[in-house]
Amino acid sequence: MRRSGWRAALSALAMLFLMTGATLAQKRGGILTFPLIDSPPSPSIQEEATVSVVVPFMSLFNNLVIFDQHKPQNSVDTIVPELATSWSWSADYLALTFKLRDGVKFHDGKPFSSADVKCTWDMVSGLTPGKIRKSPRQEWFANLREITVNGDREVTFHLKRPQPSLLPMLASGYSPVYPCHVPSGTMRTKPIGTGPFKFVEYRMNEVIRLERNAEYWKPGLPYLDGVEVKIVTNRATRNLGFVAGKFDVTFPTDPTVALAREMQTQAPTAQCKVRMIGNSNLIVNRDAPPFDNPDIRMALALTLDHKAFNDIMNEGVPGTGAVLLPPPDGVWGVPPDVLATFPGYGPDVAKNREEGRALMRKAGFGPDKRLKVKIFTRDISTFKDPALILADHLKEIYIDAELDIADTTIYYNRVFKKDFSVGMNATGTSLDDPDQAFYEFFGCGSLRNYTNYCNREIQGMIDQQSQEIDQGKRKALVWEIERRLAQDVARPITYHGQQAGCWHSYVKNYDVMVNSIYNGWRWEDVWLDK
Repeated sequence: MRRSGWRAALSALAMLFLMTGATLAQKRGGILTFPLIDSPPSPSIQEEATVSVVVPFMSLFNNLVIFDQHKPQNSVDTIVPELATSWSWSADYLALTFKLRDGVKFHDGKPFSSADVKCTWDMVSGLTPGKIRKSPRQEWFANLREITVNGDREVTFHLKRPQPSLLPMLASGYSPVYPCHVPSGTMRTKPIGTGPFKFVEYRMNEVIRLERNAEYWKPGLPYLDGVEVKIVTNRATRNLGFVAGKFDVTFPTDPTVALAREMQTQAPTAQCKVRMIGNSNLIVNRDAPPFDNPDIRMALALTLDHKAFNDIMNEGVPGTGAVLLPPPDGVWGVPPDVLATFPGYGPDVAKNREEGRALMRKAGFGPDKRLKVKIFTRDISTFKDPALILADHLKEIYIDAELDIADTTIYYNRVFKKDFSVGMNATGTSLDDPDQAFYEFFGCGSLRNYTNYCNREIQGMIDQQSQEIDQGKRKALVWEIERRLAQDVARPITYHGQQAGCWHSYVKNYDVMVNSIYNGWRWEDVWLDK
């Protein structure tokens, strides 16, 4: 008895020592620095549609729930409470109720309550139109019937039909809770949240500065004194800055496979993680010549050499997929054997291209009558580089193309106006979930359905998979929708980009997520050992 008692006491003492040591190891202070590829349109996450907004500004806010910041693969099993303390579904999956945290304050000292949750999603879903300038993810929440509150600490989302994906959508970095008392115009200039950091300044083309929220509702956090984001449009300058120690981490999608290897050679203590970041895709103006012709659209899909895109852009690391992120990083993506049966994905590229040339000849084009087009794209490397490869592939089907490059500040305006013929676009994986991808990019009337593609039959299939509770049955429906989208040449996918996130070894408790570049930037428990 005595021996076991001593053993228990020694074990408890050792555990206490380990816990104390871990606590002492976390150093407070310091400014985390990293580069940003371009100037964000505004800091208002709920009104914007680019990773250039989420990465620098996600730490200003909190969600109801969030993907665990230290679990690399986002899934419904990695969702943890944040402003909500718990949640529960009704038996019919038509109501999702959250119990809310008490004692939370916004950066201006005003208390957080259920009214802020209701106000945010009434605004985002369009239940109260006109509250914000635009809502890029309105289609995510189109199934919301109403939001009700029960006092200050309980809120319920009522749905028109079952939708298991509602919870993951609320866990995305794109789903912060906004303060009901702050006008949307202010959120675009001096945003206010409940998060671990507070807004200090944003100077376009120069810098974004955030400071520690000393009254953060999580005791002892954050460890950092602040975050400083330098806007550096040149990739070489960004990466050289990281190697030289000017930046603590890289922009999450910056280093290619080759650059990551080179950077680790030049900075041996740096760590890099290569993962799929999203897809490069063709956006085609289906309503104007020449791409109002379905034969020419199919020829575009058939001329794509997916392996060549991977070999050039990914240094041979596999990244071929349909719309959803392919396995193993992706949870829902089409497996390779199924994908090979889709139009344009067969391994015989020469055969595919001959079929494409036949369709072009049918449309009146050929070696003596070539189609001339401009490939519209954005002025950053992840857009421009694959656009150059696309131009080379188009030559194989009698199309001569030159690049039409636009700065980020005007790129999306032109996209929304459909001021392009064919474009090379890049879409980061904001949420690895079928509802996010299908409703946002292919839903009839969605703001981010850049080509106005609308197939009512497929829309019905999307609704069907959305309400399927059984994940195996849902996955089979998802893969069939992927096949139909490929057959319709809705938004041809060229490849899924493999790129790295790198950080110096003194950056502690920082994890890179493998199936989203949008959800991991809370920074609240990251610390610097220097």
